[in-house]
Amino acid sequence: MQLFIGSKLNDNTLVLTEEESWHCAKVLRKKSGDLLSVIDGKGNLYSGKIISDNAKRIVLSIESHEYKSQARNYRLHLAIAPTKNIDRIEWFIEKAVEIGIDEISFLQSKNSERKVVKMERIQKIVESAVKQSVQYFIPQVTDIQSYQAFINTEASNCSKFIAHCQTDSLPYIGKLAIKGANSIILIGPEGDFTIDEVSLAKQAGYQEIGLGDTRLRTETAALYAVNFFSVLSHN
Repeated sequence: MQLFIGSKLNDNTLVLTEEESWHCAKVLRKKSGDLLSVIDGKGNLYSGKIISDNAKRIVLSIESHEYKSQARNYRLHLAIAPTKNIDRIEWFIEKAVEIGIDEISFLQSKNSERKVVKMERIQKIVESAVKQSVQYFIPQVTDIQSYQAFINTEASNCSKFIAHCQTDSLPYIGKLAIKGANSIILIGPEGDFTIDEVSLAKQAGYQEIGLGDTRLRTETAALYAVNFFSVLSHN
């Protein structure tokens, strides 16, 4: 199924986003009368017939509507310090969305080497991965904020974890994660979280965890965590 992203204009019509409209009209050569499958990123799947094929604003009449409940029985929020090489973090974003994630936040920690992320590009990668993997919910992505500001944000009704390499005696994530529980996990930069940052997280209720026996790159550790929760939910 080929998906497009749009939203309702009213009870009878949909409109594609500007980028989706251009791609639909100019690249795919869709015309008036063609039937498309459209998602709004909130679980709604529409079948719509094009009634205006303007490349800047494609409008469709709603033929049918179905609400798709979230496939996962848990909510996963991953907060990560973006890597110096942005290609690595973009790779992670794409794969994490395909596997299944609900929210991604970018952190500015003491050892971070990257202070800016182009959110418009990140959003495009997220939406492309959602469509490619035929999902109906678009994960939320939050721009870079300070580590302390994120830690101080109240997060209730969820398990909270921080993965780091400050010691070799950390409990494996599998010993603490609970199947079906909502979770937040923090992943540090190339230079890892500092001891003070780990201490702040522990004071805020985060549990220290390890992610296996080898030292992983930032983006690898993040994807490992996303995949772990996915596999856990299916066991």
